[in-house]
Amino acid sequence: MSESSLRLVWVYPDLLSTYGDRGNALVVERRARQRGLGVTRIDVRSDQAVPTSGDIYLIGGGEDRPQRLAAERLRTDGGLVRAAENGAIIFSVCAGYQILGHEFINDLGEREAGLGLLDVWTTRGEGARCVGDVLADVNPQLGLPQLTGFENHQGVTHLGQGVKPFANVQVGRGNGTGDGTEGAFRDTVFGTYMHGPVMARNPAVADMLIKLALDVSALPPADTTWYDALRAERIAAAAQPA
Repeated sequence: MSESSLRLVWVYPDLLSTYGDRGNALVVERRARQRGLGVTRIDVRSDQAVPTSGDIYLIGGGEDRPQRLAAERLRTDGGLVRAAENGAIIFSVCAGYQILGHEFINDLGEREAGLGLLDVWTTRGEGARCVGDVLADVNPQLGLPQLTGFENHQGVTHLGQGVKPFANVQVGRGNGTGDGTEGAFRDTVFGTYMHGPVMARNPAVADMLIKLALDVSALPPADTTWYDALRAERIAAAAQPA
């Protein structure tokens, strides 16, 4: 395993890196190096081409206008779609999650085409924003512990037949549809509304992506003391009655 190397691509940090989502890239890199893996991390700005040879691609959240610009440039570039077609692992958060779907509502109030990598579409919610801590039970197929995160979005994301919910919320609003679903996934493409950053609160998510990239069922153990303390703190805070 020490001879293995991961190519980690952080997509558009200049547009999509709200609420510290860059931390997801740092955690994946850290968790890989703890297992003796070499990591080549590529931060791709929005004026650069997205490479198609990466193993893991991470996309964060962003404000409405940067989200529209990111969607336009990703559609024109085509690299992320080609990477997905090559079997790359893609993990997206909030605005990035919406971009991976068929469409979302942009800052001009218009329907903006996404990349169609997930069978989801996002409308604008009419009520209060979905804001606050999230606790969610992950789809059993993924074998992950309960997730903790933070959501802040107006979007309501509807799931089609081509995806499964990433998780089901115990605390929080998730996709905002009222059915308790949170995020979505298909094969090796994932989307969630959880910031935090989500992988600092849930290192098992980072480990899952690494296992998928290496096509292995398990990784050598790594120290989780810091992560465990953060998880316990945030789970306890979210579980407190309002």
